[in-house]
Amino acid sequence: MARVTLQTIADRLGVSRATVSYAFSRPDQLSDGLRRRIMEVADELGYAGPNPTARSLRLGRAGALGLLFSETLAYAFADPYAIGFFQGLATAAEDAGVGLLILPLPHGDRRTETVRDAVVDAFCVVSLPDGHPALAEVLGRKLPVVVVDEPYVRGHPFVGIDEPAAGAEAARHVLGLGHRRIGVAMVGLHDDGYTGWADVTRQRSAAFEAMRARRSGYQAACEDAGVTWAEVPFYELARNSREAGRKAGHALLCRDPRPTAILTNTDVLALGILDAAADLGLDVPRELSVVGFSDSAAEEAGLTTIRQPQQEMGEAVGHLLLAGAGHGTPPPLAEDGRLLFAHQLVVRGSTAPPAP
Repeated sequence: MARVTLQTIADRLGVSRATVSYAFSRPDQLSDGLRRRIMEVADELGYAGPNPTARSLRLGRAGALGLLFSETLAYAFADPYAIGFFQGLATAAEDAGVGLLILPLPHGDRRTETVRDAVVDAFCVVSLPDGHPALAEVLGRKLPVVVVDEPYVRGHPFVGIDEPAAGAEAARHVLGLGHRRIGVAMVGLHDDGYTGWADVTRQRSAAFEAMRARRSGYQAACEDAGVTWAEVPFYELARNSREAGRKAGHALLCRDPRPTAILTNTDVLALGILDAAADLGLDVPRELSVVGFSDSAAEEAGLTTIRQPQQEMGEAVGHLLLAGAGHGTPPPLAEDGRLLFAHQLVVRGSTAPPAP
């Protein structure tokens, strides 16, 4: 069968192609009767409507924001921090009448066609490792781009928090309580699937900029308190899951001497550490203090954590991306293009002075 086009419908009705086009794109320009006749013939001929890609080229806009992040789609809808951020971004998009095209890049996935073929008006890039080819592809599209968390790209807006300061504040909290046997469990350092002990060299060579910075905050606070960082047991995870946290917890808590406080870079990992402590019969916080990060899954568990305003950050990204299209006023940026949100230490029942 010959392909049905707008011209096919126009020829059947004896009207112009532009008139048929108006029935789909500007119905207010036609009488109700004429538009109804056009839609009836379109239905009869099996015409589904204008090609979305071609229509976006004609209009000069796609009506969608691209959301690129270094995780699986399943993870994005399960991780509490990601959900909060996505909600904020979706709220800004919805207010502007545009959609979101989600472009997941699981760890280790170096493809670029996902970005190259995306029909979007702008990109939000979330937590890509250094040197990822998809970022170069994004920048090559010459569309508005906002980067969240990592990596910082000069000349493009950046949204995040002061990572070294936040990491240092988490560490100073347990150090101030008197802890000196500190352990660390972190995810998101490298993109190579490794899980296990990480020495200082591996820590410093991390591919994810924000996690390098957060870890450096832990180290600075420990060294200021007289704790030798090379002696701090550091367990690296390839996945951010509660079960991964439990595995890290067992590894850390079976050491001799056992840490009396464990720092984690996500609340999900921290919950897994609490599970490991329960498995081993350790009382939290009397025998072990645990600190999470983000305050996205912490309150119910009574977890001490660093709070990030993930939903507000998502909304700010949306406003930055959409302001150029006349949708609202973007939040102000620093001279270097950064918008850093305030973090907050939230102290709950998972931390206390070490047992005498």
